[in-house]
Amino acid sequence: MEIFLAQFIGPLVIALVLLTVGFFSGRYLEKKHYANIIARETSPDQVMVFAERLPPPILPAPVTQLVSGSVVISSDYFKRFIAGLRMLIGGRLNTYESLLDRARREAILRMREEAKALGATQIFNVKLETMSIGGRNPNSVSCLEVLAYGTAIIPRP
Repeated sequence: MEIFLAQFIGPLVIALVLLTVGFFSGRYLEKKHYANIIARETSPDQVMVFAERLPPPILPAPVTQLVSGSVVISSDYFKRFIAGLRMLIGGRLNTYESLLDRARREAILRMREEAKALGATQIFNVKLETMSIGGRNPNSVSCLEVLAYGTAIIPRP
């Protein structure tokens, strides 16, 4: 009986240590990423983004170009562990909501940066595409890809 307990406790302690490290490091990195996103979103020289399909008529007609921004964000082991437990009982996967929020905001910021580099002032018809990478395969890392794209309006010189 003592040998069984010794064989059981060692891996359990390692698993708990890894979950604890995953929790604290994941939380720290997520807060750091959110702070970066908020700082970039609140900068005064941002390109305006609209979900409307067509821009208002402007004379002379501006130059338009497709712009996009994509990001792939991976979940940490703690979030995967908590989500696995939550899937057993059902309900919302709150641990993945922040992951999706960060990915969407980062993709939109990258799209804005591309449009700004082109000299655009506005982006219309903005769409978001999401995809889970490796979500079903237990041996792979589960990641989330978000692609934001739209039509940049570049004023004529």
